[in-house]
Amino acid sequence: MLEKTTIFWFRQDLRILDNPGLWEASKNGPIMPIYILDDACAGSCKRGEASRWWLYHSLKNLNRSLQDSLNIYEGDSLKIILQILKDHPPIKAVYWNRCYEPWRVQDDAAIKSFLKNKGIECKSFNGSLLWEPWQILTKDHKPYKVYTPFYRKGCLEASTPRTPLPKPEKLIGVKDPFHTKTLEELPLLPTKTWYRGLEKVWKIGEQGAQEAFQIFLEQGLQDYQEGRDYPFRSKVSRLSPHLHFGEISPHQIWYCLHSNLKPTPDKDCFLKELAWREFSYYCLYHFPTLPFQNFQSKFDTFPWQDNPLLLHAWQKGQTGYPIVDAGMRELWHTGYMHNRIRMIVASFLVKNLGISWHHGRDWFWDCLVDADLANNSFGWQWAAGSGADAAPYFRIFNPITQGEKFDPEGHYTRTFVPELSRIPIEYLFKPWQAPEQILKQSGIILGQTYPYPIVDLASSRSWALQTYASLK
Repeated sequence: MLEKTTIFWFRQDLRILDNPGLWEASKNGPIMPIYILDDACAGSCKRGEASRWWLYHSLKNLNRSLQDSLNIYEGDSLKIILQILKDHPPIKAVYWNRCYEPWRVQDDAAIKSFLKNKGIECKSFNGSLLWEPWQILTKDHKPYKVYTPFYRKGCLEASTPRTPLPKPEKLIGVKDPFHTKTLEELPLLPTKTWYRGLEKVWKIGEQGAQEAFQIFLEQGLQDYQEGRDYPFRSKVSRLSPHLHFGEISPHQIWYCLHSNLKPTPDKDCFLKELAWREFSYYCLYHFPTLPFQNFQSKFDTFPWQDNPLLLHAWQKGQTGYPIVDAGMRELWHTGYMHNRIRMIVASFLVKNLGISWHHGRDWFWDCLVDADLANNSFGWQWAAGSGADAAPYFRIFNPITQGEKFDPEGHYTRTFVPELSRIPIEYLFKPWQAPEQILKQSGIILGQTYPYPIVDLASSRSWALQTYASLK
């Protein structure tokens, strides 16, 4: 092995382009690229099944880009890195890009301190955020708790995000002949092949991310500000899983939009969505209990309902409210859910069913291919009203009017709830109000082919308003 070889530790940056840590490591000479599946340190934050399926394919594509030189391990990160250094004494440097989950922040600090004490050069870089969380603070040097001032006063007045980096000029990968595993040996693919449907929906990897971004620029960005709310329109980027796994960087997106396109309301709206992602990571960094504890402590005594039957009906898309059921089935069949629909199903769970946001968080964590600790936790606390800059308690999405407004022709709902495909549009979002003759002509038997509503909207809304108001 060459003496100047540097370990580069891939984590949530599974790409070659605009990879700061990889760029700097390659300048030293050959690299030993490694990936470590460390479920033990992740604990309850261990990836869910859909996310593990994506990770398998993303690593497969990354290894191909590295000419089959990616070294794969499973276990405790520090122990594995120390074993590599022991097996290859000439290696004196370990580089990586930073992650911001609380357990990773702690582990990274411990690993960096341990290795430096042993005379090993350690460097970490920012490869996944436009602004470091400690870079954006109020005038009182405290973290922001509201998005708008965070974005306007913090981000836009801070330093401009860096220019994306090209592919390293020389990328020479070194294989570890001792302890690596094959990708197939990692416990990533589920034993049941439920994921076959997902394979038809996504193109995973760095090339897939670039293609998805290009499609969005050509077809989705125009009319994004309005069109993003309609799930049957192709006006969303679907970049969230690519961003989570680092197959594309926010810097690449930000730079492209700023350097190549004129300012428009649609472009500004999309950039604000990118900054909303930054805000979720920002809050996770400054308030590391966000995934588990109510951001607002007054919610600690909230009388959430414990009803496994209602929760199961919500999970399986059998609530009797078609727009909710369409969203939950989209999630199950594609590993994804349109953002407008995410807000509707989340509101329904916590405010109509009265079930804790923790249950929604856990279901999304297991089913979403873009399951992201920051976004998932932040989003669910926002929906529940318990989080930072949360939705006001009186905002309760009505699944009937939301369906009528944002799926006016019923294309989205009929796609994922095919048993309602023949019902006239005026009854699509409230089939229980259809005359018996209409139901018969549509091939619908309520309670058999499609469920009755599992909760009354008016009474559950009244309960939510009274209960939430009492917290004040």
